Amino acid sequence: MDVAGLLESASLLVPEDTATENDLTVLDIWDYLAHDEWEIALGLLEELGDARSLPLTFWEQLAEAAEQLRFERSAAWCHWRCSEIRNGVIRADLTLRPAAEARRTTPISGAGVLRPMWDIGHLSPTGDRAVSIAALWVEGTPTLQPGGQATVRLVPLTPSHWTHVQPGRRITMHEDRTVAGTAVVLEVHGPAAPAHPPSRGSHQEHPSQQDRASGR
Repeated sequence: MDVAGLLESASLLVPEDTATENDLTVLDIWDYLAHDEWEIALGLLEELGDARSLPLTFWEQLAEAAEQLRFERSAAWCHWRCSEIRNGVIRADLTLRPAAEARRTTPISGAGVLRPMWDIGHLSPTGDRAVSIAALWVEGTPTLQPGGQATVRLVPLTPSHWTHVQPGRRITMHEDRTVAGTAVVLEVHGPAAPAHPPSRGSHQEHPSQQDRASGR
């Protein structure tokens, strides 16, 4: 399907009463599509998708359209939203440790590339800390500097590990045995679609496996 067809098909999945912050609706998007204003239509559809819960197919079609248009950031965001639907999402306020106190001295990518480990209170059978992996998207900025603060979105690799996590809980981020950052959970949303089988195993991982956890 070409870009126009993908955007038209996605727009049909949006209820007519859904509006952006500027009160634009899917009817306005049809006007942009009629004039081949695909970039504007794609951006507005993303806004409408963020305004309410829409099906997985909506984001899959937007992701494919963005890829055909070679809009890398939009494609990454749409694929990320697909992951949120499949695996659930946790929003949290994250504070990274300063570079002088942590292993990392460079900014982290905000576009869902990093897959750090998180201490969310699990213990191994031997009583040691057991960590769980969740990919990380930083809201509103392409990177986050050491010592910086931002609202982030976490997509668990294994959603069943995170069912006990509730708003207000404090969790810690790890790229090795040391603490890389601390986050306070704001919202928790479970999977809205069956999760895809995790490609790297569904077990909890020990901090010694940090290279795999961070996607390096």
